[in-house]
Amino acid sequence: MLARVNNRPVHRSFSLFDELFNEFPAKFESRLNLPPVNIHESDNAYELELSVPGRNKEDFKISLENGLLTISYEKKEENTQNGNKTIRREFSYQSFKRSFTLDDKINTENIQASYENGILKLQLPKKEEAKPFRKEISIQ
Repeated sequence: MLARVNNRPVHRSFSLFDELFNEFPAKFESRLNLPPVNIHESDNAYELELSVPGRNKEDFKISLENGLLTISYEKKEENTQNGNKTIRREFSYQSFKRSFTLDDKINTENIQASYENGILKLQLPKKEEAKPFRKEISIQ
């Protein structure tokens, strides 16, 4: 499986499931200025949480193509001249593009996303055949 970061292949391939087991080094991600991500698994779905505070949901783009889920953000800087001179500017919202390779366990037709309190959440439901099967067997 090949992953792409900022539309360039990453030398070490990884999937959503590799990240679950922390195989992709977090310190490498921080050098790329990518937002941190949490990945949770339940019996029915995976949930991705990206920490991206101070942004508008309209500026995110989420796409799925050939099993590659791509989350990107781009905000055009507005240069407003209001007569004031800026002495120091620390507010910065860099663009990013983060991609995850999804395998065939994910029901890609029903992926949902929401943005609240600086957290972008994606629900990646599992296909029925990927959900754990549990059955109680009675003793006779």
